[in-house]
Amino acid sequence: MNDRIITSEKLKEDSFESTIRPQTIDEYIGQKDIKENIKVFMEAAKMRGEALDHVLLYGPPGLGKTTLSYVIANEMNANIKTASGPTIEKTGDLAAILSSLEEGDVLFIDEIHRIPRFVEETLYSAMEDFSLDIIVGGEGANRNLRIDLPHFTLVGATTRAGDLSAPLRDRFGIVSKLNYYTEEEITEIIKRSSRVLNLVIEDEAAKELANRCRRTPRIANRLLKRVSDFALVKGDGTITLDITKFALDSLKVDKLGLDEVDYELLKTIIYKFNGGPVGVDAVAAAIGEEVSTIEDVCEPYLLQIGYLKRTPRGRMVTDIAYRHLGIDKNDKVV
Repeated sequence: MNDRIITSEKLKEDSFESTIRPQTIDEYIGQKDIKENIKVFMEAAKMRGEALDHVLLYGPPGLGKTTLSYVIANEMNANIKTASGPTIEKTGDLAAILSSLEEGDVLFIDEIHRIPRFVEETLYSAMEDFSLDIIVGGEGANRNLRIDLPHFTLVGATTRAGDLSAPLRDRFGIVSKLNYYTEEEITEIIKRSSRVLNLVIEDEAAKELANRCRRTPRIANRLLKRVSDFALVKGDGTITLDITKFALDSLKVDKLGLDEVDYELLKTIIYKFNGGPVGVDAVAAAIGEEVSTIEDVCEPYLLQIGYLKRTPRGRMVTDIAYRHLGIDKNDKVV
């Protein structure tokens, strides 16, 4: 699954994202309501001379949570320090990060839902009182040491807001859900990325890419890079509509952005489980994937476009998915 080109999970090859990242809130395309609200909150914080309230950003991967955190830091004229939930295994790990912060800094923690609960408790006083409580001393001679922290803004990002504990979630003053982008917004993102990367792309080619990138900026930018390779080798470097179609067909990304993994998932439910309903554990075992991979990577877009639905009894493939796959609903036996 890690080799999948249209996964919205971050891959090593996405390192170029930092070079095309917008620097200001006005350059950030899409998520209009969130942008407008955060602009107000940032302006108010500046007028009061305070750090911005802690921000929780949630939604499917690849929609710009990391980018928005960098924009917030830049707009607040603050330094940003980054961390990831899975790497914070001990209280000491978090304490080291927090104690390195300076006044007004933005601390971005990706996958914040994966911080262990006993470590998470250290965040409560840090977020609320800007202090750090540490237990020092040996057995039988423990004492509590309180360290004052500078005022900072924690920006937490998660694909699973429901996995956050209520005490942690309640300490975020600003909570925003990022949604999938419209075709027009994705087209504008592709055109902007092309300008930054000095690529020439035709309008129709940009629209074709927008149709096939699952309405996700990360996938759009990744496909843009791949298509530009085809344009360079198979053409004169200009990304035309014909080159775009040829490249995406070669990469086995169909007109809706579905790939072989999506087809395998849908066909497995249709042929092995009679179209559903079927539990996600059974599907995961049938296609050899982790349940979390199916829930976080495969399903969100299929649910969004109505090809899959969740019921109390399990997952079901919808009628429009049958039509897209060219499968007669009355002819789906193994």
